Amino acid sequence: MGANGVAAADNCCLRYAQCWEDADILLQGLDITPGDVCLAIASAGDNALAMLGRGAGRVIAVDMNPLQLACLELRVATYRQLAHREMLELIGSLPSVRRADLYRRCRRALSSEARRFWDGRPEAIVRGIGHAGRFERYFTLFRSYILPLIHPQERIERLLQGGTREQREAFYFDEWDTWRWRLLFRTFFSRFVMARFGRDPSFFRFVNGCVAGRLMQRARHALTVLNPAENPYLQWILTGRHATALPYALRPENFDTIRGRLERLEWHCCSVEDFLEAWDGGVIDRFNLSDIFEYLSPENSHRLLERVLRRGRRGGRLAYWNMLVQRHRPDRLAHRLRPLTELASGLLQRDKAFFYSAFIVEEIV
Repeated sequence: MGANGVAAADNCCLRYAQCWEDADILLQGLDITPGDVCLAIASAGDNALAMLGRGAGRVIAVDMNPLQLACLELRVATYRQLAHREMLELIGSLPSVRRADLYRRCRRALSSEARRFWDGRPEAIVRGIGHAGRFERYFTLFRSYILPLIHPQERIERLLQGGTREQREAFYFDEWDTWRWRLLFRTFFSRFVMARFGRDPSFFRFVNGCVAGRLMQRARHALTVLNPAENPYLQWILTGRHATALPYALRPENFDTIRGRLERLEWHCCSVEDFLEAWDGGVIDRFNLSDIFEYLSPENSHRLLERVLRRGRRGGRLAYWNMLVQRHRPDRLAHRLRPLTELASGLLQRDKAFFYSAFIVEEIV
């Protein structure tokens, strides 16, 4: 989830230590071609790195929160200083007893600001840096205190084995979808609890309706229509690591490609709006806007889209997610933005980061 959206949000907190948006559908939606100049909301850095792996000529990551950029910096350092398995250990995808040593090898590649942040969090290093954000700690609470009240470990392991769609649906309705699951899920993922422990309360400013009910529907989709054995986001939520699947940027087949292109990545501590206002580097081809519009009023959302259009090239694309707030191109920009509705709807059905109610892909015309 993006970390760029609301001026009132607390930028003294690392909100996301991972990108909770499926890079696979992002890359398919953006259709990056070799040499493209891409702008991305940084968040934890995974999806900006994934854009490098897809062949972008330049990736510019921006974020208002300097701690998110400290997270991105450490991600970049892991590619430069570690082997692939070592990187997975430091993140927490794999078990490890040497994370402090792995961090020391990465530390020299960090700026003084990023070193100061991570040096002050030795417990986060030892546990795995992928657990360090507020949102990840929220899932730790769920995994540690709520999930054991719902299902035994053996049942969780069977869920994550996947199977055919018929097997997954039978397992879900016969064994998983209990009254405890429905009650405690709706309680823990309610607006009140999420604002208290998971997301910044200001992020709910424009949210209407039942939060937990919508998330319950998306969770059912992820556990039945999608295969849990192929879902790294679900695996982390339920087990605190990656078992049989990895996000795009962490897959072994993408490691050397990303490492070889790190010089194409840059990052800036500013808002998307301020960056676009000051940008004088020519046109931008692709925009990964995360779920930024979730946190903006309709008026501010439309103003941001206008800035994007001023800097974007004709034929370029932008992609973003809606979770609890519906945002898309306004009618008055219909002559400038063409929604790729069929493409985006099909990709949403395959979205492994299943929280989102809509995936939007629009083409600049």
